[in-house]
Amino acid sequence: MAVRESRFYLVCYDISDPRRLARLHRYLSARAVPVQYSVFILWADSVKVDALVREILEIINPREDDVRVYPLPRQIELETLGRRGLPEGLLLTGVSGAPLPLLEA
Repeated sequence: MAVRESRFYLVCYDISDPRRLARLHRYLSARAVPVQYSVFILWADSVKVDALVREILEIINPREDDVRVYPLPRQIELETLGRRGLPEGLLLTGVSGAPLPLLEA
């Protein structure tokens, strides 16, 4: 993947301290779309993701907290169970601009 080529990333966390938890949630809410309280979808290139990770490291305690950033594959099929999985109006698209398949049970 080219450095400046954007893609979707899944960012999720488990933060032990309530203050760090709130701070990280506010930080990510300004940069990504929440799909669950501690799970976000981010559209970014690798340079922006690297900057995001550096900023997150300033917020968390690496010995106590767990933050993960997963690049999502270009072709993805999502399945959600229970309450609506994506916020109203959010539509994930592929490289071609075509909507990605979303299955809701």
